[in-house]
Amino acid sequence: MKRKRILVTGGAGFLGSHLCEHLVGYGHNVLVLDNFFTGRRQNLRFVRDEGGLFELVRADVVDAMHFEVDEIYHLACPASPVHYQRNPARTIRTCVEGTLRVLELAREVGARVLIASTSEVYGDPLAHPQVETYWGHVNPIGPRACYDEGKRCAEALATSWAAQYGVEVRIARIFNTYGPRMSPDDGRVVSNFVMQALRGEPITIYGDGLQTRSFMYVADLILGLTRLMGCDYAKPVNLGNPREFTMMELAELVIKLTNSTSQFARCALPADDPVKRRPDISLARERLDWEPTVDLETGLRATCCYFKEYL
Repeated sequence: MKRKRILVTGGAGFLGSHLCEHLVGYGHNVLVLDNFFTGRRQNLRFVRDEGGLFELVRADVVDAMHFEVDEIYHLACPASPVHYQRNPARTIRTCVEGTLRVLELAREVGARVLIASTSEVYGDPLAHPQVETYWGHVNPIGPRACYDEGKRCAEALATSWAAQYGVEVRIARIFNTYGPRMSPDDGRVVSNFVMQALRGEPITIYGDGLQTRSFMYVADLILGLTRLMGCDYAKPVNLGNPREFTMMELAELVIKLTNSTSQFARCALPADDPVKRRPDISLARERLDWEPTVDLETGLRATCCYFKEYL
């Protein structure tokens, strides 16, 4: 495999650090750009850089940048409601201005760029499962709009730069992903349930607990991202696990794996929270020869071990 120089924005985050570890492991020169708004330096301690292949730059993706690179994975953006709603103006600036900076850099140096989009572009979907041709059902002025609409705009920017300037873009619509190095306070359902179970606290169930999500282990996602970067398909591709679980099923499995005595605490469903989410991954199977292989119990077991060590 040809050694490449690769920029990973948001490389100190949960997903970014796993991607950097993977890329360095394959012998690529990896440059991380992160402002540590949600990323953590300790996430990068797992990157085994024995040949001087890894470099870290503390900077914000919305600022001017110039790096000579062959590929760019644009992952920079708070991805959990707790984090992106804490500073919605900064979140949407990262999605829009940060993506513009990345696309201009890619245009300048002739790099291929992968935009990390999200299943949130589908909103609270009226189509189920969600296929890439579905346009979504999103509230543009709701509490989640800074992220949902920011990512929709990022996709539009990438498509426009590809059409007008010939920038090579790849767009990954990432569904719920979990695994080691998740932030324990990010407010996402897996980290919430596991931390509450390990502490013996009540597990928070929103609504009736019958809303569904599809959970993908982080190692499966990283393989999907690298295959998408290397393929010749330039339109959005769903990367997610097509198996669907209710929140109650997830909570019961977490209690089983942690041997917890936690009970359930009921709360009202948050505004604009989707009641169902499951990807159609036919396109990923066809174009990338990819589908998730790690089952939920196996992935959760590794995740519970990570959080137990964290505590």
